[in-house]
Amino acid sequence: MFFAHEGMNKQTKNALASRLMQSVTILVSLFIFVMIFVLLLKAEPLLASKPIFELLFSSSWHPSRGEFGFYPFIIGTLTVTCIAMLIALPICFLAAIYVAEYATGRIRAVVNSMIDLLAGVPSVVIGVWGVLAIVPIIKVVGTDAGQATTGYSVLAGGIVLAIMVFPSIISVSQEVLRSVPVSMREASFALGATKWQTVKHVVVRKSLPGIIAAMILGFSRAFGETIAVLMVVGNVPRIPSSIFQPAYPLPALIANNYEDVMSIPLYDSALLFAALLLLLVVAGFTLFGRLILVRLQRRSV
Repeated sequence: MFFAHEGMNKQTKNALASRLMQSVTILVSLFIFVMIFVLLLKAEPLLASKPIFELLFSSSWHPSRGEFGFYPFIIGTLTVTCIAMLIALPICFLAAIYVAEYATGRIRAVVNSMIDLLAGVPSVVIGVWGVLAIVPIIKVVGTDAGQATTGYSVLAGGIVLAIMVFPSIISVSQEVLRSVPVSMREASFALGATKWQTVKHVVVRKSLPGIIAAMILGFSRAFGETIAVLMVVGNVPRIPSSIFQPAYPLPALIANNYEDVMSIPLYDSALLFAALLLLLVVAGFTLFGRLILVRLQRRSV
């Protein structure tokens, strides 16, 4: 009887713990919808007074005249992020392969320590470094290429953003690569494959879904980076005609102007609508990446 009673207690505790964890998981999952609802509620005055098409595709940004065109900010956000992706993805991919497959234990420890150190650098410090180092170089390069530029540009923002996502993508990618069973590598070597052939056709192929997940994680974070990017991107509300031209990403718009919302009608609603747009872009990007992962996992089964 005693053991039966103890078994019942354990089953009850396990059921309660399972329900508690399930409730917490559902609550966390629903939090994104709560955020969207609150931002949509705060942006409703702007949406009620302006057509959504005008807000999304107008380039006229004059809050004092009631003109809120978000198109330059959307394009600025996407341009800076795409440049950062083009820079970061090949570098992170090759660095992760080297650290996971080729580096000795001592070199791996040193490199990982440096990556952890870079991850801990405050974004404002990276922004200052970008102003002092990246912006002057881009100014010289742009001038030599026949582009009149101050150096504050989408290219500078993309470089700074790429540096900021290096640590997360490299760290997660190398862990995914190292999680491939040793037996698969040994089987490939037994068939006469070289080290690079094994890495290319066995290790990378097996770990590709995880690597893509790491890249999605890195660039979901990249969309919302604010301080470092706004310090080097120029913050000019117009569509850049080249990578040497300035832009104005959505996070910089919110950070630079939120303190002025009380003096202009609908300005607070416009900035919260910008936050809603940013959240939807991040959610859409993450969902798209998740669909890619599901498709790759189905193919590998």
